[in-house]
Amino acid sequence: MKNPIYIHDAALISPLGASGFKSSKSYFCTQNGTLVGKIDDSSEKQLQLLKEENSQYHKLDRSTLLAILVARRLKLDTKDVAINIGSSRGATGIWEDFHEEFLKTGTVPVQTSPLTTLGNVSSWVAQDLGTESTAFSHSITCATAAHSVLNAIAWLESGMATTFIAGGTEAPLTDFTIAQMKALRIYSQEKEGYQCRALDLEKTRNTMILGEAAAAFVLSKESSKSGIKISGYGTAMESLKSATSVSSDGLGFQKSMHDAMGNNSADSIDAIITHAPGTIQGDSSEVSAIKEYFGNAYPRLCNNKWQIGHSLGASAAVNLYMAIDLLKYGKFHSIPYLDDSFVNPRGDERQANRILINASGFGGNCVSILVEKE
Repeated sequence: MKNPIYIHDAALISPLGASGFKSSKSYFCTQNGTLVGKIDDSSEKQLQLLKEENSQYHKLDRSTLLAILVARRLKLDTKDVAINIGSSRGATGIWEDFHEEFLKTGTVPVQTSPLTTLGNVSSWVAQDLGTESTAFSHSITCATAAHSVLNAIAWLESGMATTFIAGGTEAPLTDFTIAQMKALRIYSQEKEGYQCRALDLEKTRNTMILGEAAAAFVLSKESSKSGIKISGYGTAMESLKSATSVSSDGLGFQKSMHDAMGNNSADSIDAIITHAPGTIQGDSSEVSAIKEYFGNAYPRLCNNKWQIGHSLGASAAVNLYMAIDLLKYGKFHSIPYLDDSFVNPRGDERQANRILINASGFGGNCVSILVEKE
C-alpha cells in the first residue's frame, strides 16, 4: 500500500451496546423461535425517535435508518466528504413488505422503487448529514464493508476525495432472510450455552446466527490524533465450488492475507480478527488458511460473531471497529468456550499494535485489511 489511510473517528451500533467486546457473554434473543442478534435497547429507542423526525424517515428501511443513526455519531469537520456505506441485502424489510402487498393487491406504493434501491442507503446518509460530495452504495455480500474501505482508499489516493465515510449496515432479521440462511443449513439450532460457536473446530453442526449492525468510519490521508491507520490490504477470489464459495484450505484468504501483509513479518502481527461465522466449513477453511500462511505459531485469533451474530454486509465494519477498540486499549478479549492454546498459540501477552482483519462472502470474495497504531 503506497500511503497509509488514517482513521479519524468510528461509530458502531450493534447488540453489544455500551458493554463492548470485553464482555464474556453473548447478546442473542429469540424472534419467532429463532435466535437473532438485535441492537441494544438504547440504540433501538434512538432509531424509533429518528423514524418520527419526519414523514420521509418513517418510510425508510431499517438498514437505511441504522446507517443514518451510526453516521450521526461520527465527528465531522467538513461537508466535503464522500460516503460509501454498503449493505449486502439493502432494504430487506420494506422490500419484503412491498412485495407482499403486490402479491395481495397487484400494486405497490409510489415510492417503492427509490426506497428499495441499494444506492438508497448512502444517499440518505448524505441527505441527513448535508454533505456536498458523492455518495454511493454497493453489495459484495458479506465482504461489502471491507470493500467500502477499499473504495475509500482508492478515492483518497486518487484525489477524488479528501475525506471519506466508509462502512456497512445490515438489518437482516426478517422471516424471509432467516429462511434463506436456514435453507443453507447453516443456522444455529443450539438450545443452551454459547449458541454461536465461531472458531470452534470441534463443533459437529453449524451455529451461525444472524445479527443486525451498522458501523462507519471517517477516513483521510491526514494523520489522526489516535494514530490508528490502515496500512495494507489484499483481495482474492475463490473458485465457486460450493454454495458458500469456500475451499477447504482457504486459498482466497491465503492470498488476501499475503497481499495485505506487504513487507511485514508474520511475527509482527499481534492478532487476526476472523470472519469465521460459526459454520463448520467457513471456520475451518479460514483457520486452515491462517495456519498455512503463518504456521502453527499464528497470531492470536479474535472474533465477535459468537457475541452478536453475523451482520452480513456490515460484519467487516464491525471487525474494523473491534480492531480500533483493541488498538486503543491494547488488551485482547478471550473467547470463553475456546482453549487458550488454540486462540493464542504463541502463549504471549503482547499488546495490540498491528491487527489483520478478514472478510469473505458469497461469490468467492476475500478481503484482508491491516490496521496498526503508530
